[in-house]
Amino acid sequence: MGRNPLEDAAERLRALGERVRQTVGDDLVDQIAPRRTPPEPARSLDELKAELESLTGLETVKEQVRALLAFLQVQARRQELGLAEVATSQHLVFLGNPGTGKTTVARLLAEMYRAMGLLKRGHLVEVDRAGLVGEYVGTTAVKTDRAIRRALDGVLFIDEAYALARGESRDFGPEAVETLLKRMEDHRHRLVVIVAGYPALMRRFLESNPGLQSRFSREIVFPDYTTEELVSIGGHFAGDAEYRFDEGALIGLRSILEHAKRGERFGNARFVRTLFEQALNAQALRLEGRVGEVGADELSTLTAEDVAAAARMLGEEQPRRTFWRR
Repeated sequence: MGRNPLEDAAERLRALGERVRQTVGDDLVDQIAPRRTPPEPARSLDELKAELESLTGLETVKEQVRALLAFLQVQARRQELGLAEVATSQHLVFLGNPGTGKTTVARLLAEMYRAMGLLKRGHLVEVDRAGLVGEYVGTTAVKTDRAIRRALDGVLFIDEAYALARGESRDFGPEAVETLLKRMEDHRHRLVVIVAGYPALMRRFLESNPGLQSRFSREIVFPDYTTEELVSIGGHFAGDAEYRFDEGALIGLRSILEHAKRGERFGNARFVRTLFEQALNAQALRLEGRVGEVGADELSTLTAEDVAAAARMLGEEQPRRTFWRR
């Protein structure tokens, strides 16, 4: 029996597409035919504000976001009444260490801008240096344009943006910055850019190009979480996965977090997530050989032993001698 002509045509198209990618690269293919995902169902501004307020900690961040939204609403109302509008940039700088909620807040802000009518789609496109800078001459502008097109009518979130200004003589990072600044002006009504990273490094980044400081006039500082906030975040991670820390595990978790080395490289919520995931592995090993004999409660409970094993896997040895004994 002969093959279906449609199947033959589809196979030829797939082969042609693969040859094109091998010839010009994925970036150029995506430039010619960028992928667009349908927007998520719109949520009201009140719903989004409630979600922001429900986040653990981040009180100063919440206050700054409330001030930003209130300012934008006032300016929109002034414009409706024919009053002079204060020129302000909607582009933002997020300053903070890893795992302090920057991406989460950026995603909420994108949706808030949509709810306020400032952005049509309100989606978030997250990139870093690798998503903007090419390896060869002429490819950086293409990659940066590609990221910007994906983010149009939404927010482009550039994590570790300081990596675009390494200061090396043969670095293409500055070309990405120049392309970004031009497109921010070209699409000023369709694009919001948020750059994020360590405070000290971001200061140097903003000083590396005269156009950056004028585009990014508002900064939001994300403080590190306290120990108690991180314990609460760990409880949320467990609850979302239908697990729980028993009393001994909570004591162990708190001790690990109190003794963890804090600084720019401390992962905050990311560290807690990793610790939780390692505790799951430790629990699985502890139950190995008798999984079929245990009930739902034991399968859902993480113990001090699991947390201690997770700490050892992550090299957090300091509290190991004391935190699991009472």
